[in-house]
Amino acid sequence: PLTLEEVRMLVELFYLPYHHGALAQELLELFRWLRANSLSVGVPATAPDACGGTRWRGRAQSFRLLCARTCRLHSRLVSTAGRALLYDLHPYLWDIRNLLLAASAFVLWLGCQSITAPMLLGRDAEPWARRGGLFGELQALLPVGNSCDLFYHPPPLFPSSQLYILRPLLPLDKVGAMAWRGILPEPLPQLSSPLAGRLLGSFLSLSPEYTFVLEDEGGPCGYAAGALHAEGFLQQRDSSWLPAIRHKYPPDLGAGGAALGQEAVLFFHAEPLAVPQPVLRRFPSLVQLGTAPRVLDIGASRSLALCLLSALRANGSRGVFCQVSDADRQQLSFYSKLG
Repeated sequence: PLTLEEVRMLVELFYLPYHHGALAQELLELFRWLRANSLSVGVPATAPDACGGTRWRGRAQSFRLLCARTCRLHSRLVSTAGRALLYDLHPYLWDIRNLLLAASAFVLWLGCQSITAPMLLGRDAEPWARRGGLFGELQALLPVGNSCDLFYHPPPLFPSSQLYILRPLLPLDKVGAMAWRGILPEPLPQLSSPLAGRLLGSFLSLSPEYTFVLEDEGGPCGYAAGALHAEGFLQQRDSSWLPAIRHKYPPDLGAGGAALGQEAVLFFHAEPLAVPQPVLRRFPSLVQLGTAPRVLDIGASRSLALCLLSALRANGSRGVFCQVSDADRQQLSFYSKLG
């Protein structure tokens, strides 16, 4: 059964609509402070204000630990609570878990930035655009907090106790050795393979600072990648990245191999479709997301999208677009479910 400490956490997260328990109050205060003081993160360790960066990182660690405790509480509730209690409480805890997954990864992303731009927040949302309670206040603190469509999804009919970790792509990641098995439909995929290069290569080479990784107990199971200035990104991709990758994977390399590998090699040698200028003017950033077939919880995918869009918005993006083949029903369905 749930422990007394876990029950206390549950009560403090959903205490009263405008009066939070101690845990919820600590989450809010830490997130507000971290967002307001994120410019101190990039201060070198030898600078006079280096203690500011150290303090920020200590509080960021405390915030991420609180988020992890809340995610574990969701998993424990699904595993141990009676069905009647679970179906009453699950929608609320599922919402909070998804939001805290994104908030925790966003804070970790802020800590990875050598220069963090001031966050650009939109105009105040109408009162009906946000819920009350802890969820609404956390939503307001994310740079995309006014985009209410991103935050409203029905919970799954069959709750899952699967624990997830969402984080930015870190410098410690060994690109060639990351086990992306399950995300990429290839027998033993590595990020250095042609298919992985087709999906993520240009983002990893040209815009790694906007790449996020979703992990479960089996390892990486999802990704979100973006380019803040899509026009410059696409020009650089076509002028430098594509010629290098075409040299690495000549057209005859995929002959006789697996169909997916051959398709990926031929993809590099096809001329990419140009993005119309009106699209680039209105939606200056490019995004791409994907999850493994085993990720059935749309909440985890939603957290990926929230985190990537928050990072882009924090650095000034006014809108995003994605490129999907009209024949790729799987990706079309994935983005449609995200809203």
